[in-house]
Amino acid sequence: MTDVHRRVAVAERAARAGGAVARQAFRGDLSVETKADKNDLVTESDRDAQRQVVSTIRGEFPTDAVVGEEDAVPLGTPGEEVEILSEVPETGDAWVVDPIDGTANFARGNRTWATAISAVTDGEIVAAATYLPATEDLYAAGAETGTRNGNALAVSDRTDPETFAAASVGRFERGEGADLGAIAAATVDRLGDFRRFGSMQPTLAFVASGELDAAFAAYTPHPWDSLAGIHLVRRAGGTVTGLDGEPWTRDSEGFVASNGEAHEAVCEVARAATER
Repeated sequence: MTDVHRRVAVAERAARAGGAVARQAFRGDLSVETKADKNDLVTESDRDAQRQVVSTIRGEFPTDAVVGEEDAVPLGTPGEEVEILSEVPETGDAWVVDPIDGTANFARGNRTWATAISAVTDGEIVAAATYLPATEDLYAAGAETGTRNGNALAVSDRTDPETFAAASVGRFERGEGADLGAIAAATVDRLGDFRRFGSMQPTLAFVASGELDAAFAAYTPHPWDSLAGIHLVRRAGGTVTGLDGEPWTRDSEGFVASNGEAHEAVCEVARAATER
């Protein structure tokens, strides 16, 4: 087994393990807290799932860095904890972890949320897994191809942008309704239909599997919200760029992910909010 194959296998196992922990509490009696604002939620399940994810990864790669949204993770040995970085290192091996992507959905009992893991080497994504515990769908990708539940991933083959189902991803703060309205209007006017799922990683997985034709963010998201899904789309034959249409890097402004058949048309829609 090559190193990349091993990292894909560990990403899959860690995503399933963390997702299983979160699923035990799903639609149960949750303790919900707020972070930056009243709609930025975190639950104890986020922390429990992250602890399981990190423990699974550390069992195979004990010295790799871990990047994520939540705080340092205590492990089984008293006093032992894993530092959680907020940025992806430029060199070396790292794991980017989102134990519950879509916590607001999770807290409401909505099924669209995911545990997402990506492996990064010298700043480049080499493996990813996105697990949707409520539906038991597992999306994964390595060096060349991707799968959903063991079957090959492939983006949609639609070529007419007026038939595209496209999704906007990312949270909009209070007072930013006009930006979201501009995106929705441009999508409906220039593409086929508008979607918004409230969870970035599943949305990108849907592009990778052809369930959606495109997804885009008008701002640059955190790596734990986006890297796994971006890798899935690229390995499924799709195209991912910044808002400017140039190939996506971690320094890109926003992103546009599509099946590649009418990518510039989707970029024009994605730029609608920033060009108001």
